[in-house]
Amino acid sequence: MTIEAWRITGQSQIDSYVGRWAELAVLLVNELHVTQARGRPVTPPSDRRAALAEAFARQEWTSARALTDADADRLVEVAAELYPAFAGDVTSLNRALVRHAAVPNLHGEPPVLAFHRPGAELADAWAADAATALAMVIGVGQGRRLRSCEAEGCELVFFDVTRNASRRFCGLPCQNRVKASAYRARRRT
Repeated sequence: MTIEAWRITGQSQIDSYVGRWAELAVLLVNELHVTQARGRPVTPPSDRRAALAEAFARQEWTSARALTDADADRLVEVAAELYPAFAGDVTSLNRALVRHAAVPNLHGEPPVLAFHRPGAELADAWAADAATALAMVIGVGQGRRLRSCEAEGCELVFFDVTRNASRRFCGLPCQNRVKASAYRARRRT
């Protein structure tokens, strides 16, 4: 009997295309939607385009099209639509797929697979591609990789790429806060 590689970890089902757009969904939600991060309140950026440009540079995200202020404003709505998917809400994800006309097609030269209609506005194109990536992650049985930080006072989301999908926190600061809090609680008893 031969065991197929994807049955071992499931990671081979998530290719670089899906991973790239899932990471964009994470970036949009974390930059434009969360109100608490790492135990502190977060105020949404007033200059959304500049905040996104800075986040894109940090994540080495590049786009063929320039982001405008209007696009950045529309992406706030997209981030709010995508946020529930990280808690497993497929109904809201389905609504986002329909709203942004996610449909597989080939366009460009050379042809590239995309999940937005040719000529779509940037916000709709990114929303369709990001929502499709999240749907593909969930659809191949890897939805547990789309997570929200488990630390109290943190709403940041992440795409867990660990081998066994066991990541619980957005990063070390939240993990350390939770462990220190648990340690102090044990010491009190």
